[in-house]
Amino acid sequence: MLIESQASDTFPALILRPWCEDDLDALLAAYRDPVLRRWTRVPVANAAEGRQWLNRTRQDWDDGRRYSFAVLEDTVDGPRLVANVVLKGVTPERPAAEVGYWTASWARGRGVAPRAVTALSRWTFDRFPGLARLDLLHQVDNVASCRVAQKSGYLFQEVLAARPPFPLDGHRHTLTAP
Repeated sequence: MLIESQASDTFPALILRPWCEDDLDALLAAYRDPVLRRWTRVPVANAAEGRQWLNRTRQDWDDGRRYSFAVLEDTVDGPRLVANVVLKGVTPERPAAEVGYWTASWARGRGVAPRAVTALSRWTFDRFPGLARLDLLHQVDNVASCRVAQKSGYLFQEVLAARPPFPLDGHRHTLTAP
C-alpha cells in the first residue's frame, strides 16, 4: 500500500508506505536525534529495540487499529526516510481516531510533516468513511507540532490536562471528515 503526496515547485513528492525490515538502519539513524527522542514515548536506541519497533508496527497493521507509515522522499541517491506518520485508535465504536508523526532531523523545516499528515488524513477518511474526525495531540511546549497541525488544516480545540507519560498539558487539534 502506497500513499503519495503531491510534488510542488519547491519540494518533491512524498511516498508513504508501511514500515519494513529494510528500514532498520534509517530508523536507528532517525532516533539518534535527541529532539526526536524528547517527543516520542517509545525510544529506539539500538538494533534490538529497532527490530521490536518494526515488529510492533507490523502487528499493529494486522490488528487493524494502528497504521504506521514510513515517509520517503526521492533523492538523487534513491528514496530516503524523512518521517513517520501514524493513525491510532481506529475502532468501529469511536467516531474519531488520532494522527501522530515525527520528522527526521535532516528533513525538518521543509514542510515534510504537514505534507505527510495531510496525505495520511486524506487516506484515512477514504479508507474509513465512518470516521467523523481526526485528532492531533501534542504537549503545549511543542510549538513545531502546533504549526504542523495548523498547516495540515487541523483546528485547535482545547487544552488537555497532563497525563502520563506526558508531564505537561497538551493541545488537541481536529480535522473533520470532508
